[in-house]
Amino acid sequence: MTSHRVARRVAYAVIGVLAVTALVLSIVGVSLVRRSFPQTEGEITIAGLSGKVDVLRDEHGVPQIYGDSLTDIAKAQGFVHAQDRFFEMDLRRHVTSGRLSELVGDAGIETDKVIRTMGWRRIAEAELPTLEPSTRTYLQAYADGVNAYLRGRSPSQASLEYVVLGTSVKDYRIEDWTPADSIAWLKAMAWDLRGDYSDELARARLSTRISPAQIAELYPPYDLAKQPILSPEDWRPSAGQPQQSSAVPSALSASAPASSLVAKDGAAGTVTSPSAQRAYAAVGRALDSVPALLGRGDGIGSNSWVVGPGKSATGKPLLANDPHLSPGQPGIWYQVGLHCRSTSTQCPLDVSGFSFSGVPGVVIGHNNRISWGFTNLGPDVSDFYLEKLDGDRALRGDAWELLTTRREVIKVAGAADETITVRSTRHGPLMSDVIDNVDDAGERSPVPPSQGPATPGQDYAVSMAWTGLRPSKTADAIFAINVAQNFGEFREAAKSFAVPAQNLVYADIDGHIGYQAPGQIPVRVSAFPGSPPGYWPAPGWDESFDWQGDVPFESMPTSLDPVEGFIVAANQAVTASTTPFLTTQWDYGYRAQRIRDLIGRATEGGGKISVQKMADMQMDSRNEFAPTLIKALLSVPLGDANDSDQEVAFTREAQDLLRDWDHSTPADDSSAGAAAAYYNAVWANLLRLLFDDEVPEDLQANGGSRYMAAVGRLLANPKSAWWDNRQTAGITEGRDEILRQAQVEARLELTKRLGKDPDDWRWGSLHTLELKHQVLGGDTVPGIVRSIFNRGGFEMPGGSAIVDANGWDASLGYETNWAPSMRMVVDLGGLDRSTWVNQTGASGHAFNGHYDDQTEDWVKGRQNPWPFTEKAVREAAEDELTLVPGRSS
Repeated sequence: MTSHRVARRVAYAVIGVLAVTALVLSIVGVSLVRRSFPQTEGEITIAGLSGKVDVLRDEHGVPQIYGDSLTDIAKAQGFVHAQDRFFEMDLRRHVTSGRLSELVGDAGIETDKVIRTMGWRRIAEAELPTLEPSTRTYLQAYADGVNAYLRGRSPSQASLEYVVLGTSVKDYRIEDWTPADSIAWLKAMAWDLRGDYSDELARARLSTRISPAQIAELYPPYDLAKQPILSPEDWRPSAGQPQQSSAVPSALSASAPASSLVAKDGAAGTVTSPSAQRAYAAVGRALDSVPALLGRGDGIGSNSWVVGPGKSATGKPLLANDPHLSPGQPGIWYQVGLHCRSTSTQCPLDVSGFSFSGVPGVVIGHNNRISWGFTNLGPDVSDFYLEKLDGDRALRGDAWELLTTRREVIKVAGAADETITVRSTRHGPLMSDVIDNVDDAGERSPVPPSQGPATPGQDYAVSMAWTGLRPSKTADAIFAINVAQNFGEFREAAKSFAVPAQNLVYADIDGHIGYQAPGQIPVRVSAFPGSPPGYWPAPGWDESFDWQGDVPFESMPTSLDPVEGFIVAANQAVTASTTPFLTTQWDYGYRAQRIRDLIGRATEGGGKISVQKMADMQMDSRNEFAPTLIKALLSVPLGDANDSDQEVAFTREAQDLLRDWDHSTPADDSSAGAAAAYYNAVWANLLRLLFDDEVPEDLQANGGSRYMAAVGRLLANPKSAWWDNRQTAGITEGRDEILRQAQVEARLELTKRLGKDPDDWRWGSLHTLELKHQVLGGDTVPGIVRSIFNRGGFEMPGGSAIVDANGWDASLGYETNWAPSMRMVVDLGGLDRSTWVNQTGASGHAFNGHYDDQTEDWVKGRQNPWPFTEKAVREAAEDELTLVPGRSS
C-alpha cells in the first residue's frame, strides 16, 4: 500500500459530509474564522519572563525575537510558534506519540499501532534526561511559552481546524506542551530521512519474482569513475580509529545474486522462503501506515552548496540550501530570528533561519558569524532481521531467548480503546506483528537443519533495528550549532547530531567553507558474501550479524577550505572509500553534477558568483538524463509492419519536439515546455512497459535517479530480460520495440489529455501542485472544506533528479509530490544581503494573510530580503508585539 493511499484513508478523513458542509457555510466570514489569529501588536503579559521581549514581524509575518536571556527568548519562541502554528504542533505530537486516533478517530488507528510499536514517544522521554542541562532548560522554557499561549484558550480559539474536527470528535481538550513533545518530532524527522530501509525490503521481496541479474540491474552500482563524489580531497580518517570492515567493491556488479543468498553460517532460504516473503510484505504494509511527515523515498533529498571567497562576487563565501520534502499546507518550515539584545557568555544567541514549529531553536540558517545547510546523507541506519520464533521465544544461536513484551492502549475518539501487545527481540520491535489480518506473516515454515535447531511449527517474523530507536542527543546539537562561532565549534556541535545523519555544509564571515558528515552509523557485517552490509535482511538468530557499535565521529568525512574552492552536497556519494561503510544507495548524482557544472561555467575565465546567481541556479530545470534517453528514442523506427504512414507521422510529430530541445523543463507554453511534457510522458510510459509486468504494484517504478541510472545501463544491454514484457505471451519485444511503444503511447496519452497539436502542450498542465492540509485536505473531505484549507493548481517546472526538484512519482501520475520546502542564499560578506523564501507562509491559520503569502514567490523562484541586523530588522518591521513579565497565577 502506498503512502498516498494511506493518506487518503487516514486523510485524515473523519468528517461527515452534510454536517461539515453546513458548519463551514455557517462560519465563513463570521468571528470563528478570525478568533484564532495571533495578536501581533501591543503588549501581552507572560508569567515567568525575566524581562521584556520584543517580537518584530515583517510584511510576511516572519517574527524576529529580541530578549535579554536564553529562557526569555525560548519562551517567546514557544509562544509565537503556538500563535501561528499550534494545530500543526498538536497534530505532530499526536502522530509522533501514536495518539492520532485521539484527534481524528479510528482513521488513525493503524498509524498509532505502528508508531506505538516503534515507541517514538518512549524514546523521546528516555532521551530527555540524557541531554545537557542547558538544553533541558531551553526545552522547558519553550514549553512554558507554548503553554502561556494555551492558558485559558479553548480549541476553537487556537485554530479553526478544531471547530471543523469538533463535529465528529467531541469534547476534545488541548493538553499542555512538554519538552518530550518537541523531541518526539525529531524522531519523525529521523524516520522519514533514514536511508535504504525500503530498498532492503524490496530486494528481499523481489528475490522470488525476478532473476538475480534483474535485481542487480534494478539497483545499479554507483559509478565512482563517472558520477560525482562529494569526497573532500583532504578528508582522511583519523589515525588509530577503528574502521569498519567491509567487502564492498567500489562498484557492485551483481549485488549478491538472490539464488545464492547463503548466510555465513550456511543458512539458506532466509530471504526466499515463502514464510519470509509474507513477513517482509507484512512489514511493508506496516511501515506504509506511517504518514510521510517530512517526505520519504527516492527523490527526498536536498541541494546545498557553498562557494568560497575566490569564486564569490562579494569576496566572502555564499551558501545555498533547498531541502526537498513533502509539500503541504502549511509548509514544514517556520522562519524566525532569535536574538540576544546584547550577546554574552550568558546570552550568546543571535541566529536566524528555518525552524520546526514545536521545536525550539533554528534548524537551518545562520548566526552572526557562521551559516550552515543540510542535505540528507542517507546512510543505511536500519536493518531488518528475520527471526525464528517459538511462541514468545526467539532463536539466538543454539538457545531460545524470551521476547520482551509490553501492552499499549490506544484511545480512539468516538470509539472503544484498542489494546496491542508489542513484542521485541534484542534487535528491535517485531514489525511483522503490527497490522491486523497479517498473522500469516509468521506462517509455519520448515527450517533446513543448517539453520539451527529445528522445532516443529517454526514461526518466522521480522524485527527492525534502527538508530532512531536509541536515545540520542540531536537536540543538544541544534542549540550548539546555533551559537557556534567557527568551524571547530561547529564540528564539536555536530558530534551530537545523531539522527537523521546529514551532510552539513558550512561557511563563515572569515572566509572559510567546510563540510561535516555526522550521525550514528552502525558497524556491521554483511549477512551474505559479496553484498554490502544491510543490503539484504539478515538471520536474527546468528549473533555475528548484530551491530557492533557505531562509526566513530573522527572517522566520518570532513573538509575545511578544499582546494577546489567550493563544496556541493546534493545526496550524491560522499566518498569512494568503503571505510567507514555508509550505504550503497546514494542519489545517482544528476543534481550534484549539474550544480558543479553551473558553478564551473559561472566562474570560467575568472567569473564570480553573486547572491542572485546562486538563487538562479536553484531554479535550474535541465534534465541531465534526457540527452541519453533521447539519443536512444530517436534511433528506433516509429512504425512496424502493421502501422500506416499516417500513424507513424502522428507519433513523429510529437517526437520532433525532442530534436532541438535544450532539455530544460519549464512549466510554460514555450517549445521547451511542450518538449518537456512529451519527454516526461515517454519516460512514464517507458517505466511502465519496462518494469510493471514484473514487480508488485506497490514497488512500481517512481522514475527517480535510480531508475535513470538503471535505464541508462539497460539501453546499453538490449538483451536484458527487462526489455521483454511478460504479459505478451509468445512475444519477445526487445529494447527498440519497448522504446517505440513508449513514444507511441505517450503521443496518444497527451493527445487525449492536452490536445492534438503537440505545440500546444505544456509541462505545467501535467505537472501541477496541490498544497494539501494534512488533516482536512484529503480527497474524502468535502470539497468546500478542502477549498478553505488547501491551496493548489500551481503549474510547476522541474522534476525528479533535477536541480529545481519538483519531483513526481511516475507510478502515480505527473503531480508534484516532493519539492524544495524552502530556499535560502546566505551572503557571509553582508548577512543583510541574504535572501530566503518559504513554501507557504508563516501562519497556519486559513484566511490569515500570511497563510500562503510566500507561495507565489516560491513557485516563480523569487526570494525575499532576509534582514538580520537589528537595524535592518526594524526597518523591515510592520508589527511589533511586546511580551512583558507577569506573575504566575
